[in-house]
Amino acid sequence: MNNAPVRTVSDAKRDFYTHHTRPINSIYRRVVDELMVEMHLLSVNADFAYDPIYALGIVTTFDRFMVGYEPESDKASIFNALCRSINSTPEHYRGDAEAVKSNVSGMSLDDLKGQFENLGNGGDGLRGTLAAIAHKEKFKYSRPFGIGLYTLVEAVTSGDDLKDKETVEALFNTLGGKLNISTDKLQKDVELYRSNLEKFAQAQEVMKDMLAADRKKREDRKKAAEAEANGIVEPVATVPDAGESGDTAE
Repeated sequence: MNNAPVRTVSDAKRDFYTHHTRPINSIYRRVVDELMVEMHLLSVNADFAYDPIYALGIVTTFDRFMVGYEPESDKASIFNALCRSINSTPEHYRGDAEAVKSNVSGMSLDDLKGQFENLGNGGDGLRGTLAAIAHKEKFKYSRPFGIGLYTLVEAVTSGDDLKDKETVEALFNTLGGKLNISTDKLQKDVELYRSNLEKFAQAQEVMKDMLAADRKKREDRKKAAEAEANGIVEPVATVPDAGESGDTAE
C-alpha cells in the first residue's frame, strides 16, 4: 500500500518554476496556470487514467492558446515544465498525441466513426484505445479528453463540416454514447472550446496591434536616446514673447 502523501497544487507549481525560471507573459499566464492545475488534479485522481486522446487534448490546448507567445523560444520550456510538474515528460505527451493523430491520417469522417463501432472486440491503435475507454468501469472523463476527441474529428473534416452547431452536437452525442461517457459534459466542453478559440482569434488581433504599438514606442525611444548620445538635439519651435516683437509699444 502506497502511503506517500498526495502531491498538492503548490507542489506542482514549485516543480513547474524549478524547470521554467523565467516569468510568464501576463497575457498567457491564465492559460498556463489553468493547464497546470488541471493536469495536476487529474494526475492525483484515483479514477483517472492517462490515454493518448487526453494527451492530444493537452498538447492541442497548449499549442493553440499559446500562439503568439513571445519569446517564442520559451514555449518549449513552459510545456516541458508543465509535464515535469506532474512527473511526466513533453516527449511522452507529444509522442502519444502525434501517434494517435497519425492513426486518423487519410481517414474520412465516416472512417473515423467506424473506429467507434464494435468496440467489444478490442483492437489495435485508435480502436484499441477507444475500446479500453468504453470498457473501463470508472473512466474519468476530462475536458482535455473532450478536446482531444474534437481534434481527431477536426483532422478528418473540413472547416465547413463543423460550422453547423446541431451537426456537431449530433456527432459528439453519437461518439460519446459509443464510449459510455457523459454526452452532456462532452458537448458542453466542445462548445466552450470552440467558443474560446473564436474569442482567442479575436484577442490575437488586438494583441498584435498592442505589440506593434509597443514595439514602435521602444524603437522611438531608442532612436531618441541614440540621437541624444550623438549630440543631436531636435529643434524646438518657440513662440516669441510679446516683448520680443519688432513692434514694441513705446
